[in-house]
Amino acid sequence: MGYAELVQSYSNKMRVVEAPASGGGLSENGKFSYGYASSAGKRSSMEDFFETRIDGIDGEIVGLFGVFDGHGGARAAEYLKRHLFSNLITHPKFISDTKSAIADAYNHTDSELLESENSHTRDDAGSTASTAILVGDRLLVANVGDSRAVICRAGNAFAVSRDHKPDQSDERERIENAGGFVMWAGTWRVGGVLAVSRSFGDRLLKQYVIADPEIQEEKIDDSLEFLILASDGLWDVFSNEEAVAVVKEVEEPEESTKKLVGEAIKRGSADNITCVVVRFLESKTANIKGSDISSTHSSSSQEANQGEAAVRNDSDHKMSTKQTNQNHNAAHLDCNAEVEARSDDSGRISSNQKPVENTAAGSSVSSEQSGSAGENNQPGQGDITIHNSLDRTFAIQKPTAAHSDSTTSKASGVPSYQ
Repeated sequence: MGYAELVQSYSNKMRVVEAPASGGGLSENGKFSYGYASSAGKRSSMEDFFETRIDGIDGEIVGLFGVFDGHGGARAAEYLKRHLFSNLITHPKFISDTKSAIADAYNHTDSELLESENSHTRDDAGSTASTAILVGDRLLVANVGDSRAVICRAGNAFAVSRDHKPDQSDERERIENAGGFVMWAGTWRVGGVLAVSRSFGDRLLKQYVIADPEIQEEKIDDSLEFLILASDGLWDVFSNEEAVAVVKEVEEPEESTKKLVGEAIKRGSADNITCVVVRFLESKTANIKGSDISSTHSSSSQEANQGEAAVRNDSDHKMSTKQTNQNHNAAHLDCNAEVEARSDDSGRISSNQKPVENTAAGSSVSSEQSGSAGENNQPGQGDITIHNSLDRTFAIQKPTAAHSDSTTSKASGVPSYQ
């Protein structure tokens, strides 16, 4: 090893890992809160992007959350952050047929990404996308690539997405049927190059590596506690159950994401690490109501027991007084009878249940809308602080109308999905 290589090796080992960029927010209707954290980790460049966004669509409060893990550069992941959700919410069937709208928006955005590239950009740039869309009492998770979505329902961890790997039998068959091949090169790779079987971009492998999302729908009810979206930098060193256990211990979503990212770095993750946690407050409300009912029942039972004891004590007092007077008259004693009546002086048990504090840091609108990371503010590789530099105030922001950055139809002003 030469001197330059030795210096670089020591430099990499001694690289200081900066604290993750983080933030969070709360939906206006109080039904969910969220937090995020993102770090380059031990890498010198940053290719992860993410988006957290709340919009009002046709009278519905809609939450949109995504993690985008780029490869071959950050361009593809950044493009998804800026355009994927804008394309989705402007789809004419977004509310009426959300699954169809997601599939259309994913493929439409992939086509736009490929068309936007020119001879000066790399043809091997691509990105995964793990997204969650909250509409009413529905949670729809759409995934392309090996970022992952995991939920906690009734205390248990469940993966709601599948990592798209080339060695999976159905993925390998699809690739080979399209004329491609899968081979081992440190790991299983499409064409010996790409370690995921689905992605956005990747022009040279587009015939085999598609952007068709797999979509999983979950009902939002009082058993659904929270959702974790994360890039593979987290899942390389965390099992689904381990990640859920960490989030269970930390109530505030932003703090839980920071803990996950920090712990992933300690465990030796060699990749960029990005994590989003969404907490569903329906389950918390249901638990508090159950606690109030139990506490009220306990209080009522205590009152009844105290009342019964008071009646018995009063009766004992009257009987004791009557007996004493009779003895006094019979014995002709010139003395006073003392009567002691015992009463229950225990305090009343009442319910002092505190209300839930849905406190979450940050703005609930996208960074493009906040103006801190707009189209004219291009981040460099490794500069993660402006990917989602939301307002870090503890305020509830009203949802804002969506502004699509995508190519629009001159006639309708919305993307064409033909």
